Amino acid sequence: MLTKGDEYPLHQTPEPMALSGGNRNFYDRYFFNGYSADGSIFFAAALGIYPQLDIMDAAFCVSIDGKQYNLRASKRMGSERLDLTVGPITVTIVEPLEKLRITVAGNDSPVTADITITARHQPIEEPRFIRREGPRLMMDYTRMTQSGDWSGIITVDGQDIDAANCRGTRDRSWGIRQVGASESQPPPAGEFPQFWWLWTPLNFDNHACFFHSNDDGDGVPWNRRGVVDTITGTAEEFEPKAIDLTYHSGSRRIKQVQLETGTGSLSITPRTGDAARTFYMSGLGYLHPVWGHGMDHGEIEVGHDVIALDPAPAIDMTTIHIQALSDAVLTVDGAEHRGVGVVEQLFIGPHATSGLTGIMDPAA
Repeated sequence: MLTKGDEYPLHQTPEPMALSGGNRNFYDRYFFNGYSADGSIFFAAALGIYPQLDIMDAAFCVSIDGKQYNLRASKRMGSERLDLTVGPITVTIVEPLEKLRITVAGNDSPVTADITITARHQPIEEPRFIRREGPRLMMDYTRMTQSGDWSGIITVDGQDIDAANCRGTRDRSWGIRQVGASESQPPPAGEFPQFWWLWTPLNFDNHACFFHSNDDGDGVPWNRRGVVDTITGTAEEFEPKAIDLTYHSGSRRIKQVQLETGTGSLSITPRTGDAARTFYMSGLGYLHPVWGHGMDHGEIEVGHDVIALDPAPAIDMTTIHIQALSDAVLTVDGAEHRGVGVVEQLFIGPHATSGLTGIMDPAA
């Protein structure tokens, strides 16, 4: 089963590139976000490859004027992993680890785009994510993360938006996590008995800063790391022992995050009080009941919708996973740096150290 990928000297096993081991949950994914500092526009994109399922899907979303426009597409890929076009959405690697382009051709939705992200620093390799539920391997993957500057044009309902004043983050992850249709026999505790995920990619004029934490139900981290990059090539890792955070009462949304970085401190204030500054990850397929990652929609399918941005939505699987545009203050050796980024949050189940109980019970 030879494909275009076999022309490249990238083989890791004796198998052709079309094969990716024996785990049906293997995936390979691109993610992007971008935003203006004033929050007037937020956009995001993703493209996922699921070799064992022979599916590739993609999405492009724009939040503007109190609405989130979601465009999604899926195809059966015929084992060809290098054809990064799904319906109207294409990802082009212009220069590896430096520059990537996203195009959204004309389609039935009101959204098109031709934008490029240029890296601000070398990518950060996050620690490998390995998690089991009892004896079952639930995830085993690697992610690299990189901040960048955007250029190009996004068009929404005939309005051209220049992305040149936007910064953002892109990542690449690959490995094993649950994709496609639900398993016929999930773990006894269920597929999502508990998952606490906090991810904070932030942009400053002279720095990029990343922090993430996966915690168990007791609030003990099983994967936690931070990096402060000076953009000039010096990256300092940190792993704080504690996170000082608060939630908005009656929700599971973060109000404030503070932590120590070793050479200073980091304070992040999500703009979750303003609906227009909150992006629903379900737009990209995350936890979406129909457009979940790796779902089979036939040879090719394209769909779109528009949702209103609600400052206080009901807590369910389509609203629990968000990225909130956030203000940040980074202190390095006594000097303060102000920037903008996101706080991605997915909190399912209990988290004892911050007071969350139940599966989706809101904070007090």
